[in-house]
Amino acid sequence: MLIRPEDADVVAIGQASHAWLSGQLARAWGNERFDPPEPREEVCLAAEQHDVGMAEWDLAPEPDPETGRPRSFMEMALEDHLRLWSAAPRKLLSQSRYAALLVSMHGAALYEHRDASRLPPEGAAAVAAYLAAQRALQEKLIDLLGADRRELCRNRRLLSAWDALSLALCLRWDPYVADEVPASGDALAAVRLESSGGEPGERWAVDPWPFSASELPVRCEGRRLTGRHITRSELERALADAPQVALSFTLVPL
Repeated sequence: MLIRPEDADVVAIGQASHAWLSGQLARAWGNERFDPPEPREEVCLAAEQHDVGMAEWDLAPEPDPETGRPRSFMEMALEDHLRLWSAAPRKLLSQSRYAALLVSMHGAALYEHRDASRLPPEGAAAVAAYLAAQRALQEKLIDLLGADRRELCRNRRLLSAWDALSLALCLRWDPYVADEVPASGDALAAVRLESSGGEPGERWAVDPWPFSASELPVRCEGRRLTGRHITRSELERALADAPQVALSFTLVPL
């Protein structure tokens, strides 16, 4: 769950909705400076579904007793986060093994960049077990697919970039820079995102411009929550009754 402050309320954005936005970025990606993803459909599916493990959790999330609002993905217990990320690639296996492989690589990359030395011993052991299981799954799928490892590395970097840019839009990280984004050939670029003003339909400038269109509208959905909801059942009812919020963003070249 992403928690976006809106005056005295918040907009709760499901991880799957944020991933839908990531998929829209993926499908529009590519021009003379940025090579499009390949294989296109499998990579775009991975972008759209990378948080599939979180979908059921976001229907009945755990409340934060201090705020009375859902815990964001950054506040989840390690045990829960690992369990949901472990489930994500397997949920995709019946759709696309290549997409499942990329989602496994994406989740593992998130934990490889985490400082395990700051975790208690049992937490560090749980992370190590998760990474070992994901690496074994990845090797199995790479062998089955005969996948090109260099291409996979590039696509994993693209998925990370789309994920981060989508989070920046949803959570108003202004400005935000996505580093080491695959461009043309073997080049890497730093892609900067900054607000260029205006609601409704927030406008954001992107530099360098990585999309095929001259302007790119994208969208996702959330639910507006008011008040405090201390128990899980209270929060589930509040989310079920919460008005839907359409979040739209227009991306333009800087």
